[in-house]
Order: sequence, then C-alpha cells, then structure tokens
Amino acid sequence: MELGLQDSAVYDPVSFAWSNGAHACEVEVDCDTGVINIVGYWGVDDVGTVINPMIVEGQIHGGIAQGLGQATREHCVYDPANGQLLSGSFMDYAVPRAEDMPDIVSELDESQPCTHNPLGAKGCGESGAIGAPAALVSAVLDALGPLGVTDIEMPVTPEKVWQAIMRVADRR
Repeated sequence: MELGLQDSAVYDPVSFAWSNGAHACEVEVDCDTGVINIVGYWGVDDVGTVINPMIVEGQIHGGIAQGLGQATREHCVYDPANGQLLSGSFMDYAVPRAEDMPDIVSELDESQPCTHNPLGAKGCGESGAIGAPAALVSAVLDALGPLGVTDIEMPVTPEKVWQAIMRVADRR
C-alpha cells in the first residue's frame, strides 16, 4: 500500500505573546439587600492580529462571563470536618446564566501585532477571565466606598455586601 500525503511541523517560539487590555464595569448596589446589578461592562483588548473576529469576540465574551461568575457566584465549599466537597454539582455551585450577563461592549486593538510569531496573533480568551473579577470588585468597592467599605472577598454575594455595609455601620 502506498502512503498518502504526510507532513509534520513544529513551531517553537523564542518568547511568548502577551495580550493586554483594560476592562471596566459599572454596578448599582442595593444597600438594603446587598444585591449587585451590573449596569454595563466595557473592555478593550490588544490581541494582535485578529484572524476571525467572531471567534475572538466569543472568546472575550465567554471569558468575561467566566470572570463575572467567579467574582459574584462561584465558590467551592468543603466540609471542615472531613474535607468532602459540598458544592460538587451545578445545584450547589452557581455558574452564571445568560440572563445574569450584562450587555458587553468590547473593542479589539490590532495596532500592535505580536513580533515573534508568523501571524502576529496574541492570546484572547484569558483577557475577560482575568479582567472581569478585578473590574467588578473594583466597581463594587467604588460604589460602597462612600459608606466606608474598603475591602470585600470574592465571591461578592449579596450576603457579603450586606454584611460589609453592616460592619461599617456598626462602627459609626
């Protein structure tokens, strides 16, 4: 039997490609209940050369959804007595749904292509997952700053927000 076409290639870059960007989130906080409403979300990401804009936008939006979920809901809970995972299903581990996501405005910056790969492309999927938690927590702290709240741990649940407001109110 005669072999068909065969080929192989290896690309070993001398350095990695790092994307960067800026993300901003606007929130409203109900101080009576601690409920956070994400009013808007904006991101600008330097992803180098974009080969398929629809896929890149999807990667960024998916990363933002993942990051907002991490910041507001997702939390592993273990039984302190035996280490058993208590949040091992989607009934107990709250991931965000489409209705939980704000309108996302994102822009792609292609002005600085990567200099050490043939396509000039950089990573894009991580930007939302990295930028969203910081943007959301910063927005919540900015909203609660006038009340005296200076720190809050993720996930930023309504209960944690309400408790943070009550703690500073008790100090007054």
